[in-house]
Amino acid sequence: MEKLEILYAKMVFKLNTDRRLALIRKLASLLRNNFSLMDALSRIEDIESKNGRKPDEPFAIAMRMWQKNLEMGLSFADSTRGWLPDSEILLVTSANVTDLVISLENLDRVVNGITKIKRAMRNAIAYPLFLLALTFGIIVMVGVYLVPPLTSVAGPNVVFGGAAGILISVSQFCINYWHVIVGFMLVVIFLVWASLANWRGGLRTLFDVLPPWSIYKMYVSVGWMMSLSAMVRAGVAVPDAMRTLADNSNRYLRDILENTLQYIANGDNLGVALDKTGREFPNDEIIGDLTIYSEMNDFGENVSRVANDYLANSVRKMDSVSSTLNSVGILLVSVIIAWVVLATFQMQDQITMMLS
Repeated sequence: MEKLEILYAKMVFKLNTDRRLALIRKLASLLRNNFSLMDALSRIEDIESKNGRKPDEPFAIAMRMWQKNLEMGLSFADSTRGWLPDSEILLVTSANVTDLVISLENLDRVVNGITKIKRAMRNAIAYPLFLLALTFGIIVMVGVYLVPPLTSVAGPNVVFGGAAGILISVSQFCINYWHVIVGFMLVVIFLVWASLANWRGGLRTLFDVLPPWSIYKMYVSVGWMMSLSAMVRAGVAVPDAMRTLADNSNRYLRDILENTLQYIANGDNLGVALDKTGREFPNDEIIGDLTIYSEMNDFGENVSRVANDYLANSVRKMDSVSSTLNSVGILLVSVIIAWVVLATFQMQDQITMMLS
């Protein structure tokens, strides 16, 4: 039963991002106010368990387990492993309390930034897919409920022309082969979805300018920039940070980072190395900024500022892309409805002419 409670607590802790970040902020605040790590975790456990009245609360269990792991001599990063997502573990250092406070604050900033871009990406993709399904549904409904009564009135020997004939043909095709169409659409959606995180190479660079690959590139590059800036500000060298991020990335991002590391190993700075990969990642402007800042002092602060600006610009751009795709989708649905209405009137006119 205890193992099940811990497993459930881990799942809740990982899934409830807002509450997890609130706890991280609380922990960082206590540490900054000279609480010891064990004392800070104990105080938060008391709050989450309602002073011991609800010891089985998932977040209270998390605080107890973290304390137990620390008492066993584990680092903070190892103590929280399995409770925090792997991407967040990368941002947690354990050298001393000061570094841990900075790491926790960076973690909060990075996760909040990634959440914003993820929400914008979801809005940019979900509604156009819904409109596409709606368009297909309209055609099927017309073929099922509108076309048969009209064709039965006209009789089997009547051949409709113009928009009416096209509507009948398309409707009958959708009704007869709807399972093929739905299957094809699902396969295409799956292949596109799978290609986002796995497709790599020069050809992918050409598709990275088109939705949804361009949207995914923006999302991944924002997460990479914010994670890199957090690690550099925490004192991690750029090559080490890049290697750590590459080792914990999907195939798409790992391919870009490993190519970049090859040029860094040859003596190029981060911006020049990114430019030489030819992948235009994140974009030409960011590459130019990193090329300049790599030769200056306070690289960590400069990268952090660039990452924050890039996040804000990416969210705005993602919203703009979302609005454009939504407008195109709404226009497509409007055109389909107008076409159906026109075709229906033509069918009625042709039936009237044949019966008169």
